Amino acid sequence: MLRAASLSFRLLCRRSIGCSASHCPLSSFATSSHSRLFTHTVSTARWSRCACCSSQDATGVHHCRALHSSGSNCEASASPQMQAELSSEDSVDVPAERIFKQRRPAEKERLRSLESQLKDGRIPSLQQFMLGDEAHGTSSASSANAAESAHSSVPYLNDLSTTSNSDRKKVYIETYGCQMNVSDTEIVASILQQNGYDQTTEEDEADSVLLNTCAIRDNAEQKIWDRLYYFRSVRRKRKKTQPLSVGVLGCMAERLKKKLLETDKLVDVVVGPDAYRDLPRLLRNADDGQAGINVILSADETYADVAPVRVGTNGVHAFVSIMRGCNNMCSYCIVPFTRGRERSRPVESIVDEVRALSDQGYKEVVLLGQNVNSYNDTSVEEKPSADYSLARGFSTIYKKPDDGLRFADLVDRVSRVDSEMRIRFTSPHPKDFPDPLLHLIRERANVCRSIHIPAQSGSSAVLERMRRNHTVEAYIALIDHIREIVPDVSLSSDFISGFCGETEEDHQQTLSLLHRVKYDHAFMFAYSLREKTHAHRQLSDDVPHDVKQRRLREVIDTFYSLAREKNELEVGKTHLVLVEGPSRKNPHALVGKTDTNKKVVFEQKSAPVSYQAYQRQSSGSTSSDPAPGSVPAPGQYVAVRITSSSGVTLRGQLLAHSTIAEFDRLVTSASS
Repeated sequence: MLRAASLSFRLLCRRSIGCSASHCPLSSFATSSHSRLFTHTVSTARWSRCACCSSQDATGVHHCRALHSSGSNCEASASPQMQAELSSEDSVDVPAERIFKQRRPAEKERLRSLESQLKDGRIPSLQQFMLGDEAHGTSSASSANAAESAHSSVPYLNDLSTTSNSDRKKVYIETYGCQMNVSDTEIVASILQQNGYDQTTEEDEADSVLLNTCAIRDNAEQKIWDRLYYFRSVRRKRKKTQPLSVGVLGCMAERLKKKLLETDKLVDVVVGPDAYRDLPRLLRNADDGQAGINVILSADETYADVAPVRVGTNGVHAFVSIMRGCNNMCSYCIVPFTRGRERSRPVESIVDEVRALSDQGYKEVVLLGQNVNSYNDTSVEEKPSADYSLARGFSTIYKKPDDGLRFADLVDRVSRVDSEMRIRFTSPHPKDFPDPLLHLIRERANVCRSIHIPAQSGSSAVLERMRRNHTVEAYIALIDHIREIVPDVSLSSDFISGFCGETEEDHQQTLSLLHRVKYDHAFMFAYSLREKTHAHRQLSDDVPHDVKQRRLREVIDTFYSLAREKNELEVGKTHLVLVEGPSRKNPHALVGKTDTNKKVVFEQKSAPVSYQAYQRQSSGSTSSDPAPGSVPAPGQYVAVRITSSSGVTLRGQLLAHSTIAEFDRLVTSASS
C-alpha cells in the first residue's frame, strides 16, 4: 500500500517539452502548447531530468507531456544527490535500470521511515512524498537542511508570498477609464503582491506591463492599441537583455478576447474583470512563452476577501468597490457584457475595509459600483430597514429581490464607522433613489451632499431607445424631489450626444434640460457604437460624425456657461474643505474639495486651530492670546470663505482649521 500510495501524483505540466531521444516514448507524443494534466506513476517523486534526453527546465524540474511508468524505456532520474552524476556530458545515456539499482537501498530506507510514521499515527505530507527522504520528518539538523534545500528546488511547492526579493518580479500597471478601473488595479496589485510580484512606477524596470482598460468608447480603446504598439517596440529592444511580457486587463480584454492575442502578437496575457485571481498563473506561463487568456465572467466574484494595495494615493481619498456588474441593459452600454450581472459584496466586508481605511488616516471614501445604488446584500438574513421602491415614474427590466440589505442600509453603517470620514458614491442610476437614502444624505453630516444622477438625454424618445425606462418628465420630477429633501445638494450628470435616431429637436430638448436643472458637474460625450449592445444589434448609428461633434460642443458650451453662473452664487459662502495638497499651478496655494465636490484653491498659510477659535478672534471676545495656528496639511479639514470663481474652480480665503462635527454645528446648522 505504501509503495502504491507513494507514487501516484497529478502534476500540471507547465511546458510542452518532449523527449528528443529516438528510443524514448515521449518523442511520439504531440500535444498542444496549452498546459494539460497528466498522471505520473513513478517509483520516486524526486526526479527532474529525463534519462533519455536530459530534458529539464532552468529550475531542474522535468516537465514531460506523457505518461511515465516504471516499465517504460524513458524514466526520469536525478534526485538532488545524483545531480552531479547527471551533469556530465554522457549522463544522458545512463540506463534507467542502473539508476534504479543505485537508488534502491535509499528508497527502501525512505519507505521504512514512512511506514514508521504511519504506525506512530503521523501522516506523511504530499511534500514528503515529492521531496523524498530529505523531508520525511527526521529530527536531525542535516535532514532538516536537506529538506529545506529540496523544497526550494520544487517551484510549485514554494509559498510565493514569501519569495525572496531577488526572485520577485516587477510589474508596471497603467490604468484607463473610470474609478472602478482604479479600484480594480488596486485589487490586481494585491493579488500579484501575494504571488511574487511588486508594482513599479517605472516601465523600464518592469518584467511585465499590464494595461487595465476601458471599452466604453472607441476613443478609449484606440489609446490602448497605441500603447500596445509602443510596448511591442520596447519588447523587441529588450528581447535579449530583459524579456518583457504584456497583458491587457479589464473591459477591453473581455470585449476583444482572442483578437488581442492574434493581432501581431501584441499581447501575452488577456484577463477579464472577474479573472484577476488567475493572473499570476498566466504571467508565469507567459514567462515560459505561452500566451494565456481568461475572460470568464462570474456570477459571484466580488474580491471581497482581497485587501487592495493603494499605490500612489495621497492618503486622503480611497475607492471601495461594493458591487460589480449591471443588470440595466441600456441599449448603448457595453458594461453588462464586459463585467457581467450585478452581485454585491457582504456588508460586513465593506464596513471592515472602511474601518481599516479610517485607521490608516484616510478622510474620504468613495463607494463604487456600475450601478452603485442598486446594491443588495442577500447574504444576510435581514429585511430592508425601510421601503425601497423605485422612484416614481421609473421602471426596470429585472425584478429586484425582496430581502437583503439595500444601499441606504450600507451607507448608514459605513457612515457610522468614522464621523470625521466623508462618504461619497458613484455611479448610480436615477431609478434607485428612494426617500430613505435622500433623508440619510440630508441628516448625516459626513455623507456628502453631492449626487451624480445621469440623464444621458433630455428627450423622452431618445431615452426610450436607450432603454432607460423613464421619461424626461419623471427625471425632472425626481430632481425636484431631491432638492426638496436636500436643498443645498450638488448635482452632476452624464450626457450622450448623437445617439441613434437623435433629431435636432431631441438635441434641443437636451439643452433645455441643462437650463432647467443647472448641473454643477457634467460628463459629456459623443455617442460611440459598441459591439454586442442592443443598439449595435437593433438600431442604426445614423447621426453623422460632424453632427455629433457639433451637438456635443453645444452641450459642453451650455453646461459651462450655466456652471459659471451657478458658481458665482458661491461667492461669500463658507465651505468646509478637505485639503488634498498643493495646487499644481501655484506652489504657494493649497487645493481641496467641498462637501458638494467643488474644487477650491486658497492661500497656504497658518490658520487658527478651530472655527470656534476663529469666531472668538474675529469678534474680539478672546481674553488671552489666541492659540497658535498651523498650516493645513493634506487630510485636514479647513473652513474657507469663497471670494471668487473661475469656470468650475472656486477661490477662497482660509479662515480656520475645523472638523465635520464642528462645522456642522457652527455653520451648516446655523445657516439652515
